[in-house]
Amino acid sequence: MFRVARSTRDRLALRLTSRVLATLALGACAHGRGAVAPPALAVATLRSSTGTTIGTATLRQVDGAIQVDLDVRGIADGAHGVHFHTVGRCDAPDFATAGGHLNPKGTKHGAKNPAGPHAGDLPNLIISGGRSSGWTAKTLRIAADASPGGLFDADGTAIVVHAMPDDEMTDPSGSSGARIACGVIEKR
Repeated sequence: MFRVARSTRDRLALRLTSRVLATLALGACAHGRGAVAPPALAVATLRSSTGTTIGTATLRQVDGAIQVDLDVRGIADGAHGVHFHTVGRCDAPDFATAGGHLNPKGTKHGAKNPAGPHAGDLPNLIISGGRSSGWTAKTLRIAADASPGGLFDADGTAIVVHAMPDDEMTDPSGSSGARIACGVIEKR
């Protein structure tokens, strides 16, 4: 039988222990940065008034909130209002079938409105160079369930992008203009 001298065995054990600890330390440093995102709760394919796919919305539950990640391209640079709408239908060209902003509590529109906001109000989407870049919003105002006014209620929910910025005050829609993109929220 091969026998390793105690000092050699100790050195091997020390080297192995050092490598394991270094690996664990690197893993701990990486936690939080580049960590795996929670699985998608729901997704929506955003289509323009001509039916062209122009982006996606991915919804996740993060820290008790609904996080919305938008990836949009092919619309004019600048700010655009974004809202959850009451019906999960997106019939082109005007997307009127999506109904109004999701507002089960009957509040006024906008984060700057003392009697607001609607449950469906989200921050403006900024398009630069023909696409959004890392647009993420979180909301605690909407439930990820099938309750009346929830994301997955009987008639569904849509996410709509508007032609102009939302002024976060004017009722009922923030003067955000025409609906230029729409996607039906589909549970995963």
